[in-house]
Amino acid sequence: MIPANTSDTSLGKVNYKIIFILTLVHFTGDFYSSFFTPLLPAFVDKLGLTLAQVGLITGLIRFLAFIVQPVVGYMSDRHETRKFVITGLCLAFFCIPFSGLAPNFTLLLLVLCLGSIGSSMFHPATTGMVPLYSGNRTGFCLSIFNTGGTLSFALGPIFITWYVARYGLEAMPYTLTFGLVACIFCFKYLPKPVSENMSHLGFMGSMKESLGKVYKPILLIWGVMVLRAITGQTFMTFMPIFLANKGYNLTSVGLIFSLFIMGGTLSGLLAGYMADRTGFKKIFLFSFVLMPPSLLLYLFLPGPWIYLTSFLAGFTVLASLPLGVVMAQRLAPKSRAMVSSLMMGFAYGLGGIFTPIVGKLADIYGLETILFYSAFIPLLCLVLIVKFPDVDQT
Repeated sequence: MIPANTSDTSLGKVNYKIIFILTLVHFTGDFYSSFFTPLLPAFVDKLGLTLAQVGLITGLIRFLAFIVQPVVGYMSDRHETRKFVITGLCLAFFCIPFSGLAPNFTLLLLVLCLGSIGSSMFHPATTGMVPLYSGNRTGFCLSIFNTGGTLSFALGPIFITWYVARYGLEAMPYTLTFGLVACIFCFKYLPKPVSENMSHLGFMGSMKESLGKVYKPILLIWGVMVLRAITGQTFMTFMPIFLANKGYNLTSVGLIFSLFIMGGTLSGLLAGYMADRTGFKKIFLFSFVLMPPSLLLYLFLPGPWIYLTSFLAGFTVLASLPLGVVMAQRLAPKSRAMVSSLMMGFAYGLGGIFTPIVGKLADIYGLETILFYSAFIPLLCLVLIVKFPDVDQT
């Protein structure tokens, strides 16, 4: 089934209006999702959290993405409804701001998990819609869409650390106003997702139809995305605490974290643009070779260099995120939302399952030691990346 307003895309033209709306959904939901990590030092001080508890919260949030995104992705490919997008967006912008009022570890965990479920709901459906409106520029358009998320993770920490430093954690619920306005706009203009009408085949039948011939390369790409997620989430979760222990105040931590994401915002756009022209495998190899040295510089280069090294680390770590999604969508075009969830939520969630383990190891061996060894995980991916399939660039 082809939507009525995609005739331009069938001729190779991009419908930038719809791409913008999908990017706005991504930006809004991830803007609120970005609040938690830079506020970890504040939550640790307020509630007396251990690193193991920090890892448990982060790991459970990632685990929910691991569970929810593939399920919603599967359903989005088979049912033409906006309910997943709108409900997910509402949960994200409404629940997460109330983390500032949480009086204990349990309630903090509850509201953040509800927000994580919301974030996991809107991602697969919107990501699966991008190729329908991208013409022959899928790599670039998905990078634009991805930029909505990475840019929000860059701006969100700056905003929320400034806001909390000035008004306190208890004032966080007032920040949901922006989400409400954006949600109303998206409700008015967001088009209905388009399915492949495979619901009559059942779960196993539809999986065989869409993934039967390409499951091996899909798993190969997914494995690389999981290892990337383990490294990225380890640094994104624990570097703010490491920096706070080094004497950086909350606002500085938020700025450094934002520079990390800004680096990824720029590299995601650049990687998508280049991959459409030079091939995905080359960009993957280039980014993964550069990850270990950039992360080590981020960890050990002292003083004002931290701002530059944070940017460089984010530039390499996040560059490949949209590329894995595009490759999977081209290999399995009938399951756009589900394979997108595999490369994003499922890989992100599985990588996050290791966060509590990383936190416990950091309590035992020291945070700096664990971050040091985590920087070398991307080198394990190089052998797998060499085996990546070539996908059609036309």
